[in-house]
Amino acid sequence: MRYYLDTEFNGFGGELISVGLAAEDGEDYYVVLPIEHPYEEWVDRHVVPYLRSVPPMLLNVLDREAAAYDIANYLRGDPDPVIIADWPEDIALFCRLMLISEREVVDLPNLSFEYRRTPGFSTARNSAVPHNALHDARALRDHLMALD
Repeated sequence: MRYYLDTEFNGFGGELISVGLAAEDGEDYYVVLPIEHPYEEWVDRHVVPYLRSVPPMLLNVLDREAAAYDIANYLRGDPDPVIIADWPEDIALFCRLMLISEREVVDLPNLSFEYRRTPGFSTARNSAVPHNALHDARALRDHLMALD
């Protein structure tokens, strides 16, 4: 199954703040990670106010390691998950999250990634709640599925 990915992070090269996975079948996933550094000004104004703008049953607030295991558990039932993103940093941050130590990664036996350029499309402009990773991932899912 395909899962459309969006993340929010604390400025260019900054810490991961949240992960949204909009599943092709509608069974979505969302997690917010506490960060150690103060939020960058733009992030504080445009992302932080919307971090909890999801239904309570979808809101997970977990530390990095717990989030990695939780995402692995979410994906584990799918024998061939494909993560699709329209921004390379989203894939990089997702992969870094799956590393739980210098020598250990969460157990996901099969996982594929697909980078899709979306010229002229903006998840933020098409999102129900711009700069919320889950809502942005849903906007990406709707856009790409309409094209397929």
